[in-house]
Amino acid sequence: MGGTVLDGKRISREIQEELRPRIAALAARSRPPALAVVRVGDNPASEIYVRNKIKACRDLGIRSIEIRPPGNISTDELIESLKPLTADRSVDGILIQMPLPPQIDASAVTMYVIDPMRDVDGFGVISLGYLVLNEPAPRACTPAGILELLKRYQIPIAGRHAVVVGRSNIVGKPMALLLLHENATVTICHSKTSDLAGECRRADILIAAMGRPAAITASHIKPGAVVVDVGMNRISDRSAVQSLFAHDPVRLAAFDKNGSVLVGDVEPRAMQELSSAYTPVPGGVGPLTIAMLMANTVQIAETRLGC
Repeated sequence: MGGTVLDGKRISREIQEELRPRIAALAARSRPPALAVVRVGDNPASEIYVRNKIKACRDLGIRSIEIRPPGNISTDELIESLKPLTADRSVDGILIQMPLPPQIDASAVTMYVIDPMRDVDGFGVISLGYLVLNEPAPRACTPAGILELLKRYQIPIAGRHAVVVGRSNIVGKPMALLLLHENATVTICHSKTSDLAGECRRADILIAAMGRPAAITASHIKPGAVVVDVGMNRISDRSAVQSLFAHDPVRLAAFDKNGSVLVGDVEPRAMQELSSAYTPVPGGVGPLTIAMLMANTVQIAETRLGC
């Protein structure tokens, strides 16, 4: 018998519906919240992500602004081009869509240029410092969404052993800190961890966020663990797809139709059969990221407008 599916789509809808009266109150008192998204160049994946973010803004009544510097822009030129945006006090949240082109120093842009009070992604050094201290500030959207998912499914966190596989500044580190602040005992694993499977098997809550398709297998999962799969990896090798989804005719049919299929960082059948609850890929963590981006935008607007 498989674990409970943690439905990120449903939780995302709940979060966004809860934002509607807050957005309406802001619009009635002053103005709607406003989110600016900076997309450098023409990365196809970024185009899809930005389109989804702008659509979510439109659906909720948040004003959205898309800024599209050319893909060959330099770091200094990009920073200079952002000055009018950072000076625009009618914009509440500012987001730099990742990845940036290779010639740009992403840290210089995302961590130091954006006003920390409008750092809607929670990636800046000040936002990260507030997270370490557990002080109010925008939190990185994907980890914040995962925490919201666990709470809304009433999954106990305090006193549990959580293992986070991945140490990025976007997911792994902030996820570990958020769980720590919820009184979990937290282990962070990474590419240099010895006996990764052994460390993962200690987890009551296992968060996989390393960006390697199906790298977490049955040997990594303690029976009854809650497994959160952050990975979004597109695979097109037929033998790999057949191996991973032999039990899932729907996914095999999708592969035959599209020539590729998404898989997370956790081997799907092992996750379904061994966990007490798990996030599917797609439909698990992904929708929560946009929901929390909207929530951060509204929270920033309320703070800035004194609501």
